[in-house]
Amino acid sequence: MPASQRPTLAVVGATGAVGTVLLQILSHRADIWGEICLVASPCSAGRKLAVRGEEAEVAALGEDVFDGVDLALFAVPDEVAAQWAPVAVARGAVVVDTSAAFRTDPEVPLVVPEVNPHAVRMRPRGILAGPDATTLTMIVALGALHAEFGLRELVVSSYQAVSGAGRAGVGTLRRQLSLVAGTALGTSPGDVRRAVGDGTGPFPEPVALNVVPWAGSLHADGWSSDETAVRDGTRKVLGLPALPVAVTCVRVPVVTVHSLTVHARFQDEVTVGRAREIIATAPGVVLCDDPEAGEFPTPADVVGTDPTWVGRVRRALDDPTALELFACGDNLRKGAALNAAQIAELVVAERQ
Repeated sequence: MPASQRPTLAVVGATGAVGTVLLQILSHRADIWGEICLVASPCSAGRKLAVRGEEAEVAALGEDVFDGVDLALFAVPDEVAAQWAPVAVARGAVVVDTSAAFRTDPEVPLVVPEVNPHAVRMRPRGILAGPDATTLTMIVALGALHAEFGLRELVVSSYQAVSGAGRAGVGTLRRQLSLVAGTALGTSPGDVRRAVGDGTGPFPEPVALNVVPWAGSLHADGWSSDETAVRDGTRKVLGLPALPVAVTCVRVPVVTVHSLTVHARFQDEVTVGRAREIIATAPGVVLCDDPEAGEFPTPADVVGTDPTWVGRVRRALDDPTALELFACGDNLRKGAALNAAQIAELVVAERQ
């Protein structure tokens, strides 16, 4: 298609953590776009960023930036998306949103292209959403297993990277690491907290030399928003509104890449051999599973890559219908930016 006939794309939040990765992804994937407009808050207006090997100037977020835009990718906080996504739709754009603003809206499809690509066709509000990064770490592999065995119950624990809290989370971890490096801290009650002082940033506790069993904001009955997001997102993407899901979200001292332990119970008896075949052939998933050789996915190896990585696949010792596995995924790539880019590509393909 000639460049003049290609759709115009707006990237809203182009200067943020997810937006930065999104520009990299757009530069590396098939070039299906005409003009790419970069949009951010007024304080970032005028900055120049590289996309597709060329510099583009960032425009301030406002109604006029959506004139002539066919598709808008939103990589912004919830409240910004809630305000401006309907404006973009009113100006004629289809919106793909990475925030939590519309995920539970029954009129907004929650899309993972490898699992439910058909969902992009019905978008009465003109908005498509992607799940949270924790759900995206497991949902592609889980969707493939569900198609074969029929998922009936899910128990998950997450080990979430600090970049899930944005640039502030990364900055907090790096500052704390500089305070504890080369010391004997972590050997007495409260010594790390005293060293860190008030510098816990977006986290309720120190994250260096520590794990924090909390991610998100407080919801009813002691659950966190990240935990309910995994439950709601998994149910919606898989089309299982009554699926029992138990989640505990934990923040760990890793910069980027979320990890999860997954206990999945199915309708039918499972075998490890068949489960491994399904995972290994699922699009967007890499099986890395040889514990005897010390091979399993870890954040240090997965960071900066697009697929979900799965290892430690084994059948539950006391339940022949249940599988245990460990999954890792870059929370800024498939966990946000890449999934949004894939959704946008589906919309363009649908129009052709």
